[in-house]
Amino acid sequence: MLRNLLARSPIDGFVLSILLAVVVAAFLPARGEFAEVMDWLVIAAIALLFFLYGTRLSPREAFAGLVHWRLHVTILAFTFVLFPIIGFVLAPLLKQVIGEDLSAGMLYLTLVPSTVQSSIAFTSIARGNVPGAIVSASVSNLLGVFLTPLLVVWLMTTDTGVQVDAGSVTKIMLQILLPFVVGQLARPLVAPFLKRYAEPTKYVDRGSIVLVVYVAFSEGVRNGLWSLVSAWQVVLMTTQYGVAGIAFADEGRE
Repeated sequence: MLRNLLARSPIDGFVLSILLAVVVAAFLPARGEFAEVMDWLVIAAIALLFFLYGTRLSPREAFAGLVHWRLHVTILAFTFVLFPIIGFVLAPLLKQVIGEDLSAGMLYLTLVPSTVQSSIAFTSIARGNVPGAIVSASVSNLLGVFLTPLLVVWLMTTDTGVQVDAGSVTKIMLQILLPFVVGQLARPLVAPFLKRYAEPTKYVDRGSIVLVVYVAFSEGVRNGLWSLVSAWQVVLMTTQYGVAGIAFADEGRE
């Protein structure tokens, strides 16, 4: 029933699923033991996602993505140069529209790389260069461990000092790169099976993103989101995200 409803909607079903995850988390956030289970489920979903990418891509495709240096330089320039400039320029305007706290959050978002999982999942949904996305997103996140704290100190007027979380590097290696390598090694055995059942595996892309959105928004609610921002601010931010998602979905279908 829900699937039929999403199919008849003028808005892309994937975008609706993300918005629905936000709404559910706002009223029924994951708490206690359920929140712990969901955290582990997110880890498992991301590992499964990259294992499947490892089985889908041939070693030749993976190597082509690795050596596509023009793509990687362009993405790094957007991530750590252009986006921070845009965020810094728009920060005073956003402060007048959505308040100081949310505007600071928006500026911070322009200083961090996108999650590897969402970068690659969106690229896959749009039928883009998945091997290149895997390399670029991984490198961006590894560099972000060191560059993002420097950008925060430089652009956000903070006296907390630069903090580098070396554990993030280990997390990227174990949660993302290791499953991908295992997928590459298992490809001769697993690829024929996945080729026969390709359609169900596609839902791993979308499902992992919806799951992450629900868990992340649940954490925000548990940490007192509604005491920090108004419902209007959340609606405004969600609407902007939805519009961007619709544009992305339309572009991916073309």
